[in-house]
Amino acid sequence: MSLLPLNYVEPLYRPPSEAGSLILQATLGCSWNRCGFCEMYRSKQFRPRPESELFAEIEAITKLDSLPRKLFLADGDAMVLSSRRLLSILHKVQTELPKVGRVSAYAMPRNITNKSDRELRDLRQAGLRLLYVGIESGDNEVLQRIDKGETAASTIEALCRTRAAGIKLSVMIINGLGGASLSERHALHSAEALNAIQPEYLSTLALMLPEGEQRFREGFDSDFQLLERGALLSELEQFVSHCELKNTIFRSDHASNYLALKGILGRDKQRLLTEIRTAIDTPEHAPLREMWQRGL
Repeated sequence: MSLLPLNYVEPLYRPPSEAGSLILQATLGCSWNRCGFCEMYRSKQFRPRPESELFAEIEAITKLDSLPRKLFLADGDAMVLSSRRLLSILHKVQTELPKVGRVSAYAMPRNITNKSDRELRDLRQAGLRLLYVGIESGDNEVLQRIDKGETAASTIEALCRTRAAGIKLSVMIINGLGGASLSERHALHSAEALNAIQPEYLSTLALMLPEGEQRFREGFDSDFQLLERGALLSELEQFVSHCELKNTIFRSDHASNYLALKGILGRDKQRLLTEIRTAIDTPEHAPLREMWQRGL
């Protein structure tokens, strides 16, 4: 139970880097909620929360002894809200919580596409500084099979416009998402997409299906094969080797990953590749996590 004066509707999710942020549920659930690998918001029916509820919660926060410096707009895609509604929320935060220096949110490319360049700049000016975007893959066949509702081109266009507006990006790729048959194209095309976007932050996690594989497999042929540790590491090596990123902070330290990696692409690219290759060739000399440590 939260000790904050906020009426959270669980389950509640936020990125690991938002651990110290105030979480404000601008929407409940996910407006798309069809991705084959994702179970996060299956128990929720999507709806925007009334502005009056949000404003009352923001005003209640002002009475706390310690005021937040960062704020995360939940749930799955607050950016689906109109620019008018988002700006109203952001202006309320600026007025009532002046110590907040950064507002962030999850976003889907389609909801960025629905906003003009001017609207994106206005949102940035009003305090929206960072968007977390699950690209998942840069390969169109993989995206189609998982029912992402995006293409590589639509994702690249939306995210390049986001960066041009001055909003930073933290993007995610899912290692193993295409299975064995689509592994190579998933790695190569994902790297190509990232090279076009040049995000500030990049993370990878390994495919996890804690609720079972049946629904996920519906989008694939019957011969879909999950990648084991060696194949996951080989795919990751191929992905990193084809990334030509200038100054992207890279993390592959999610609980799902066998091998924890941290660095800056491209400054640390060769070191990261060496660590991956060592884990492949001599796993006994690498700090690999066992399956139970990955929560599987």
